Amino acid sequence: MKQKLAIIAALAHDPKLMVLDEPFVGLDPKASRTLKDIMEEMCRKGSAIFFSSHVLETVERLCNKIGIIQDGKLVRSGKTDDVRGDSSLEDVFLGLLNNE
Repeated sequence: MKQKLAIIAALAHDPKLMVLDEPFVGLDPKASRTLKDIMEEMCRKGSAIFFSSHVLETVERLCNKIGIIQDGKLVRSGKTDDVRGDSSLEDVFLGLLNNE
């Protein structure tokens, strides 16, 4: 409920920019889907949303640009399709970890 309240408060003033840290953690599937739909609609209307997530499938679905941070350093960034290439984002991320 705290997560839902924080999100509602952030959305209340129709922001043009949102910065969210793991926004889907603690949400039930219905609330998570609702938030994804809201985020997509906001972006269609010109807002920008910057969020962190460890759920790479969600990142692939929602984001048109991504950055991968490893040990506090930005190791890959760009348009999602460019970063992902012919692989999944999960494969790219795990490949970066294996190259340490």
